[in-house]
Amino acid sequence: MHGMSIDMDSARDFMATHARTLDRRRFELLDGGQDTAGALAALDGYRNPDGGYGWGLEGDLRSPESQPAAALHAFEVFAETGRAPQSATLCHWLDTVSLEDGGLPMALPMAITAGSGPWWAGADATASSLQITSVVAARAWVAAAGDPAIAMHPWLARATDYTIGAIEALEESPGGYVLAFCIQFADAVHEQRPEAAGLLEKLGAFVPANGHVPVHGGEESETLRPLDLAPDPDGPARSLLSAEVVEADLDRLASGQQEDGGWTVDFVSRSPAGKLDWRGYATVAAVDVLQRNGRT
Repeated sequence: MHGMSIDMDSARDFMATHARTLDRRRFELLDGGQDTAGALAALDGYRNPDGGYGWGLEGDLRSPESQPAAALHAFEVFAETGRAPQSATLCHWLDTVSLEDGGLPMALPMAITAGSGPWWAGADATASSLQITSVVAARAWVAAAGDPAIAMHPWLARATDYTIGAIEALEESPGGYVLAFCIQFADAVHEQRPEAAGLLEKLGAFVPANGHVPVHGGEESETLRPLDLAPDPDGPARSLLSAEVVEADLDRLASGQQEDGGWTVDFVSRSPAGKLDWRGYATVAAVDVLQRNGRT
């Protein structure tokens, strides 16, 4: 082991004190627990009869309706728990809300906009979003490794084709989250799609040498960092970053643990619950990435 490590005891205490049940259950799995049924049961609280997810599963999208952004978080839990009986119905729901070109809209209309970010509430439900389609498909492909119901679903093939075509059509850097999510997508599909290597090469040309990508329209200091682009040490996207840049970013992530044991996010949340939800979510994400990269 090298570099700084983290205090798992204080992280555990932070999760008990601050985090929502779902992220406590996800943290428990990272911490050696085996209760995948508990994590899936917590996820079910965000599920709607149509097979999609809402209810604030995405911290800054508080409305009850099923939303594409919530689906990516459901796929994260499916990846962490293995095969999930709810996965096929989520893919069916995504199929029903996909647009003709195979893309997903950034968000669907919301009955309650209170507590939600304006980028969700003001989204155009009639236009495909590369930002949301790429990340939902990326998370679905990661979960698909352990779940044939996702891997074989026609929705995923459509979303994948849309995303590949949209990346191939890029003439300049899409910047911020779009760039990060497209890189994560190409990383996730590299074994399934021969185009992935060329996509990574193209997207890699948009990544600065230091691996820091500014977020358009974000907070002044808001940037995506190397580990946001390529968190997986074994994925091909890691080759876009120098070893020194990765090590420095692992140090940054490890040192981001706060005195209360948890991690923070550098964007402003739109509700008190969302702010806490993001801290619990960010703490699970930090521990997960640091574990996978040999830092815990």
